Amino acid sequence: MSTFRDSLAPLRHAPYRHLVTGRVISLLGNSVAPIALAFAVLDLTDSPVALGLVVGARSLTNVLFVLFGGVLADRLPRHLVMVGSSVLAALTQAAVAALVLTGTATVPLLIGLSAINGVVSAIAMPATAALLPQTVPADQLTPANALNRLGGNTAMIAGAALGGVLVAAVGPGWGLAADAATFGLSALAFALVRVPEVRDRSTPRQSTLHELRVGWTEFASRSWVWTVVLAFMFINAAHSGAMGVLGPTIADRTIERSGWGIVLAVQTAGMVAGAVLALRLRVRRPLLVGCAAMFGFVLPTVALAESPTLPVLVVCGFLAGVAVEQFTIAWDSSLQRHVPADRLARVYSYDMLGSFLAIPVGQVLAGPLDGWIGTENALLCAAAVMTLGVVGMLANHGVRHLRADTPIAPATTPEPAAIPA
Repeated sequence: MSTFRDSLAPLRHAPYRHLVTGRVISLLGNSVAPIALAFAVLDLTDSPVALGLVVGARSLTNVLFVLFGGVLADRLPRHLVMVGSSVLAALTQAAVAALVLTGTATVPLLIGLSAINGVVSAIAMPATAALLPQTVPADQLTPANALNRLGGNTAMIAGAALGGVLVAAVGPGWGLAADAATFGLSALAFALVRVPEVRDRSTPRQSTLHELRVGWTEFASRSWVWTVVLAFMFINAAHSGAMGVLGPTIADRTIERSGWGIVLAVQTAGMVAGAVLALRLRVRRPLLVGCAAMFGFVLPTVALAESPTLPVLVVCGFLAGVAVEQFTIAWDSSLQRHVPADRLARVYSYDMLGSFLAIPVGQVLAGPLDGWIGTENALLCAAAVMTLGVVGMLANHGVRHLRADTPIAPATTPEPAAIPA
């Protein structure tokens, strides 16, 4: 166990404080935005299909452009990438808010702006993840990631509550305007981040395709990295189908919608508690502990199938939230410690692509599987897939033996010139 003072040590560093401040502000607005956008589209069309198209456009471009975001974040100063993406996000959300407030919004316009916003988010995500280890000493990576997650989860809880209040009190257009304002404020915070460069700017810049190949080499050369990402491709697909599609179906028949909202809120509270726990824990093999903790992530799916009562689901949801934070903080700290700093954003982008790629598949298959074998059996199948994913991670030697006291990986030597075709 660490002391409370040690847990807060990352906050002594100004670049880290500015980074976390910007991220918390943007996540606060991002938690308001889905609620405001959903009701804006429904007010306009009264069509769940239209809402699906608007939301889906963002998800699609987010996946398509995340690899490019990784290359960009390894080419350019990462805090400037985040400033630029925040400004663009503020402009796109301000445009959506203006359309909604003036009554000129149309579904095609909202789809287009949502797609642009997905591109902007794809550019920002690898830069955000890769910038953190530049802001604190190597021995403070774990508490730095834990504090970052703690602030982000708290902001998401507050943002969800604020979104509901804003939409009810002043309408969805003003909720979207508030999101645009938070992106503007986060851009100011990111502009204050000052960190050393991690890439030698004297070396000639290679093509995007070459830099993607270099990133892939870094990703594929570490079996513990691609094993975890492959496992999460299945875990996330099964979880999204179980909790995102089948969960509300079960809730409608058992604990009702208000109860389902409580379960999701408590799971987020568990994530906050998990980040606090990770602040205090010091383990030699954090990735092993984090992957093993993911067995707890399966609990809500099993509870939905076997005992869908509010007390059971609340307890399981809380434990799942604690579990997922142990993994996430251990995973981030492991990548940041073992992947060269100047290639970290590209590795993160492959991680994000692999982890998120199958989520729509899980969501689409959940309904047909429910009709074929029944809701309970479909949930148990999802739980089995998630459990096998965790077992697969733990079977990897690197996952079991990666240590927290390994010296942090330095930036690489200049990348070799691309081989002519």
